[in-house]
Amino acid sequence: MQLAELIKTRRSIRRYKKEQISQEELEAVMTAGAYAPNAGGGQRSIIIAIRSTELSEQLGKINAACMDRSRLAGSFVSEEQPSLIDDPGIRSGFYGAPTVCAIFAPANFLYSIPDAFCCAENMVLMATELGIASCIVARAEETFDNKFGEQLMKKWEIPDNYRARCFVLLGYHEGDYPKEKPVNKGRIRIIE
Repeated sequence: MQLAELIKTRRSIRRYKKEQISQEELEAVMTAGAYAPNAGGGQRSIIIAIRSTELSEQLGKINAACMDRSRLAGSFVSEEQPSLIDDPGIRSGFYGAPTVCAIFAPANFLYSIPDAFCCAENMVLMATELGIASCIVARAEETFDNKFGEQLMKKWEIPDNYRARCFVLLGYHEGDYPKEKPVNKGRIRIIE
């Protein structure tokens, strides 16, 4: 698939089969993330893949509990792929994805968040090319801002000055794949 078509095809998926993606597919997605643009070529982001259903479910519940509805820019995301915004009854911010990747980056580095999200974007594009469903999820720092999160970061040897920046969910989509949505008018402007 050509890149332009891949970009138009990718969707945020929130309904997953229980089937795990292969180790080879996971490594390809993580490698794509590692090759993402990063400030000054510093390669500071760290990607941790979680394939434990129990651990993902624990973290997903913490993530969902961190949802601050007062900071939303709307109250609807998708009928086809409902989010926590659409359905407050959803209890996990990871929507049952069999693999969850957490992306960590330095806490006080100016480009920490952009670097992490560039990494995540590369990952979801590679996942799409491989036929793997994906979704980028925020609220990562809040998810790890507790004793349990701190213990996990220590166990995973994440440096003390690092923070979780975002998550990438990976798996195979359940049900119909969402249709393409048109780009809202006025979002693309050329000034000469």
